[in-house]
Amino acid sequence: MPLATLASTGPPRLPLPSRKRWTVAEFHQLRSATWLESRRLILVEGEILEMPNPSPPHDSSLGLTEEALRAAFGRGFWVRGQMALVLGLATDPVPDLVVVPGGPRDYAEHPRSALLVVEIAESSLAYDCGDKADLYAAGGLREYWVVDLAHRQVIVHRDPVGDAVRLHGAKYQSITVVGADGTLASISLSGRTIAVRDLLP
Repeated sequence: MPLATLASTGPPRLPLPSRKRWTVAEFHQLRSATWLESRRLILVEGEILEMPNPSPPHDSSLGLTEEALRAAFGRGFWVRGQMALVLGLATDPVPDLVVVPGGPRDYAEHPRSALLVVEIAESSLAYDCGDKADLYAAGGLREYWVVDLAHRQVIVHRDPVGDAVRLHGAKYQSITVVGADGTLASISLSGRTIAVRDLLP
C-alpha cells in the first residue's frame, strides 16, 4: 500500500475499554474465591466496592449487636451476620446485620428484603449515613440503624421515600440520633427495647 494511503487512513481503530458491570450471581461466585476471603467486598448497582477491613471495636460491636438483636427478636426471626442481601440483579451490599422473619430453613435463596438492617460504622460513617442509606431506602427497607462507634450513638433511619436528586433515587424521611444512654425500639418489635449501650464496646 502506498505511504500516502497509509497516512490518510491512519492507525486501525481499536475498541475502547469499557467498564465491567457485575451481576449478583457473578459477584457471589467471585467472593467465594479463596484469594478474596480477607477482603470486604460489596456490590452496588453492578460496581464492586472494597470496604475497609474491620477494627477490633467494629468486631466487638458486631458481636454485641447480634446478641442484643437475637435476645430482643427471639424465636421466629433470623439475625444474619455479614451475609448476602440481594437488592436487585446487580446489588448486594452485604450488610453487617439484618433481621428477617422465619429461620434459616425458610430461605432456599438469599433474602431480598429485611425487617431491619444494621451497619457498624467507624471509618465508613459518612458512606453508611449517605449513599448506603439511600441505597437501602431505594430497596424499600423500612428501618436502618447505623451504630456510630466514634460518637457512641445509633442513627435510626425510617420511612423510605423516592427522591430523584439522590444517587440511588431515594432517601429516608425520618432520621433520629439516639445517644449511649438511650434505648431503641424497632418498628418490627412490640413492646421490647434495646439499650444503645449494649451495642457499644
